Amino acid sequence: MNKLVIEGGVPLKGEITVQGAKNAVLPILAATVLSADECIIHNCPWLRDVEKTGVVLEKLGCMIKREASTLCVDTVGINSCRIDERLMREMRSSIIFLGAILARCGKAEVGMPGGCPIGLRPIDLHLKALRQMGAEIIEEHGYLRCSCKKLKGSCIHLDFPSVGATENIMLAAVTADGTTVITNAAREPEIIDLAIFLNKMGAGVRGAGSSCITIEGVDKLHGAEYRIMPDRIVAQTYLIAAMITGGEIVLRGAEPHHMQAGLSALSEMGAKIRADKGCIYLKSEKKIHSVRIIKTMPYPGFPTDIQSPFMALAAVADGTSVFVENIFENRFRHVDELIRMGADIKVEGRSAVVRGVKGLYGANVEAYELRGGASLVVAALAADGITTVSGTEFIDRGYENIERQLAFCGAKIKRVWT
Repeated sequence: MNKLVIEGGVPLKGEITVQGAKNAVLPILAATVLSADECIIHNCPWLRDVEKTGVVLEKLGCMIKREASTLCVDTVGINSCRIDERLMREMRSSIIFLGAILARCGKAEVGMPGGCPIGLRPIDLHLKALRQMGAEIIEEHGYLRCSCKKLKGSCIHLDFPSVGATENIMLAAVTADGTTVITNAAREPEIIDLAIFLNKMGAGVRGAGSSCITIEGVDKLHGAEYRIMPDRIVAQTYLIAAMITGGEIVLRGAEPHHMQAGLSALSEMGAKIRADKGCIYLKSEKKIHSVRIIKTMPYPGFPTDIQSPFMALAAVADGTSVFVENIFENRFRHVDELIRMGADIKVEGRSAVVRGVKGLYGANVEAYELRGGASLVVAALAADGITTVSGTEFIDRGYENIERQLAFCGAKIKRVWT
């Protein structure tokens, strides 16, 4: 076990190169299963979720080799179609292996997924779509047992633009017989990243990034070499960290057009921002303004993943901000911990009213999920005194060496092992 110990009150100043995107690399690693070949993935962040995904691939029979930020995956020797319940419980996103394994092996057996406790994330959309494509799925004893001689293309409408369901359908459809059309598809940049990678493997995916994706099934895929897109959530977290401390930061390797909703909110709250392709500069003014209302929505709306770090920023803003969480019903678990640090937040249902205070103070707090943990780190950087953040295993699921990146910019932060 370890904790982050943070002494607040130091303005961040410096440069950070943004890591590869967690939400892009995981489905791309799942996609490697589709080819009996080697894939080389660059800009692969070393995160707990990536480590667990590597374990899943090895359990399936793949050979994994890592050198710095490059991961080589050789899937020639796949000899299993099963992911045990323990691994699935540790990482909910492992459900995206279902479509890939089924397409490669004609059968799949996976445990019911787990992950961060941020609310219900039903997989019924995944299962409904795979059944439409001809899969037989039995749910029993905590496992999903799926089989299909050959998946068939289908017209699939998603009741909600689920990122995971869109990815699973894409993975299943690329080698299916015929054409698959997904309507009301998720539009996130990570969907585009997956589509580009699949096409480099020989797939026929069109329309990614729009609400209608068309996949022409092909007989087989081959290996490919690819570079993962930058992580837009991590990038915005570091921008918020600089702003809350009254600092100045440059992000290298960022994609500003992936985060327009967040950059707009930061500007509204008083940040001075310059953004060009691959680079974002932010300078914090002395006064942080409240933001009238933030409503989380599917992309290109305000992302749920960055709501909690923005709430930490609003906690020290001048005025009152309102947050409405429309994606996950249990994504305010960080609120009690921010209140422990002196924040004034009232929650009712899926809405939170944040009245800015003059300052936060250090305390012993605990992260209960990934993004909530990031919000506590952000708050601690601005707090008076020392904050100890436990539950770092959640933060490490999505942030690569968060303490080192922040320390490069002057933060007084260290990881202490207990």
